[in-house]
Amino acid sequence: MVRSHQTLLCRDIMSRDVISVPENATADEAQKQLLDHNIRTLPVVDSNGQLAGALGLRELTQTTETVKDVISKAGTGSPETPAMSLLPVLTDGRSHAVVIVDAERRIQTDLLAAAARVQVADKSPLKARRTRAGRHVL
Repeated sequence: MVRSHQTLLCRDIMSRDVISVPENATADEAQKQLLDHNIRTLPVVDSNGQLAGALGLRELTQTTETVKDVISKAGTGSPETPAMSLLPVLTDGRSHAVVIVDAERRIQTDLLAAAARVQVADKSPLKARRTRAGRHVL
């Protein structure tokens, strides 16, 4: 992308299959999602389907009725956000994902999960490839 002088936007690498949990879910339900899908961060949505926050196994060590009581603020970006601008959030030592949301804070994707799925699928370092629609993705 640097050599082609194009800015890699989040929309270029995001997928749409996001695993999330409602804010009224129990800690056991959230833990099951995290473990079943082998993910570190789980977006939490409110009753309107909007991003309320995120949580990981660390937050679930606290005693709670619902996940709403233990969620943390989620790092976010938009589909139009330059992907490289999110590196400080992803490398701060606290965050494991950035949640891509639309203008109404509805989840579009988990950026790190999208990048990880491509790398695992290729079993090689991230590289650009063309989709059936002709769009280049990592």
